[in-house]
Amino acid sequence: MAVVTVLRGVSHGRLPLLPHSQLPIVRPRNIAYRNRPNVLRVFVRYSQAQDLFTSRFQDRLENLPKLVEDIVQTSLSTGPRGALRLAQGVQAVVGVGSEWLQDVSKTANSSTGLPTQLQLGLLSPLYLRKLFERMGATYIKLGQFIASAPTLFPPEYVQEFQYCFDSAPAVPYEQIQTILREELGRPIDTVFEYIDPTPVASASIAQVHGARIRGTGEDVVIKVLKPGIEDILVADLNFIYIAARILEFLSPDLSRASLVAIVKDIRESMLEEVDFNKEATNVESFRSYLAAMGLTRQATAPKVYRQYSTKRVLTMERLYGVPLTDLDSIKSLVSSPETSLITALNVWFGSLLACESFHADVHAGNLWQLRDGRIGFLDFGIVGRISPKTWAAMEVFLQSIAIEDYESMASALIDMGATGKDVDSKAFARDLEKIFLSIQDLDTEIIVAAARDTSTNATTVAANVAFDERQMNALFLDVVRVSESYGLKFPREFALLMKQLLYFDRYTRLLAPNMNMYRDQRINVVSNQRQKNIYQ
Repeated sequence: MAVVTVLRGVSHGRLPLLPHSQLPIVRPRNIAYRNRPNVLRVFVRYSQAQDLFTSRFQDRLENLPKLVEDIVQTSLSTGPRGALRLAQGVQAVVGVGSEWLQDVSKTANSSTGLPTQLQLGLLSPLYLRKLFERMGATYIKLGQFIASAPTLFPPEYVQEFQYCFDSAPAVPYEQIQTILREELGRPIDTVFEYIDPTPVASASIAQVHGARIRGTGEDVVIKVLKPGIEDILVADLNFIYIAARILEFLSPDLSRASLVAIVKDIRESMLEEVDFNKEATNVESFRSYLAAMGLTRQATAPKVYRQYSTKRVLTMERLYGVPLTDLDSIKSLVSSPETSLITALNVWFGSLLACESFHADVHAGNLWQLRDGRIGFLDFGIVGRISPKTWAAMEVFLQSIAIEDYESMASALIDMGATGKDVDSKAFARDLEKIFLSIQDLDTEIIVAAARDTSTNATTVAANVAFDERQMNALFLDVVRVSESYGLKFPREFALLMKQLLYFDRYTRLLAPNMNMYRDQRINVVSNQRQKNIYQ
């Protein structure tokens, strides 16, 4: 047998021609001995992986009843409207998908290939925003949430979803009348002497009409929830919540990203915004703060008429004035626009801790110079609540901006942000300095127009400020992006605070260009304890 084996080896060129006694001796036990450590390591890793799988499987089994309970309860609360929204969702996906296919076909023969937007399909910022707009109110509000939360979402999406803030088409007045009759529980003309059928404003979830109360003749505005919005919101938010719960159940790693927590935050924020009883409470809380601080001669918020308000209808005092960006009109109302700005700043800063919530949307449409000289705060649908820890860090942050101490600024942001690693504060400070120096170089376009009155030969000059809100958000995104590169994650209230500060920065450039709002002694950013003592 041995000779046959050798001859076969020679014939195939596999072994040298050696006598049988000189052939290599294979010792299986030696091979096993040499490989034993590797075998042990593989076995240990397999055992560890098996233990991890078993542990995760047991965790999932333990969490399964809760998941099923959540799905059942959420589905029951959604009811048959869920099926309708599913059909509408399919229609929206088909519509935007068709747009995407058309755009792909236009660039199919391009030598540069498909742009990134097209490669991502419906998940790209552009097409996802278009899909949200087709899906209606809930997803438009969700888009606004994304646009306002740069600490939670990628910058490309934050920028694209700024378009969700554009005004929405108005609902026919006949539908508004139907809602008013249902909510008031009596004929409309027994409450209101007159309602303007043309809305003052129309947003994704509500529209506002001017009116006059019968008997007293008081001018008011009526904010009315658009028809069907509640059903749509409940169905959509429940679907998003269930999807998040299932994703987190299937992939536990997502729980570290707080997916369900983020969805809950969105859900609570949006449902709170469509409950006008809560908005009424926010307004009344702010008015109480103004009264307690003796600020009613300097600023105001609309009086709420509770007897004519419900969850879907909010009747408020009508305030007359101009946005805080209309310099010419402001000058016709007050002698010092700078003083008005300082008043607005002091009132807002004071509310951060002395009020149950602070106004978290002070864009020009919600902050007015009133005809009676006061500052008017409007629309309390979006408010923020700040924790003592965040405010303590925010105070240091603001003080560091005032004196341009970027190391203190970095330390404050590190204290505010959650991080699991050491942060190089000096390098962080250098990066922050670059960002804030670029803010000073921003171009704010001040539009000046001159007109001559032919009868008096006098020249009047009108000035207004125009700035791109996307540019403003880009600044904040730079701060967030640099902070995240150091492992920092900020609470959402920080994003709300920063955005309001950027609004005020723009107002300062127009109304008080020589004033530094962080250094000026007339602006009071008081400490936590002092503010509480004043309010008590």
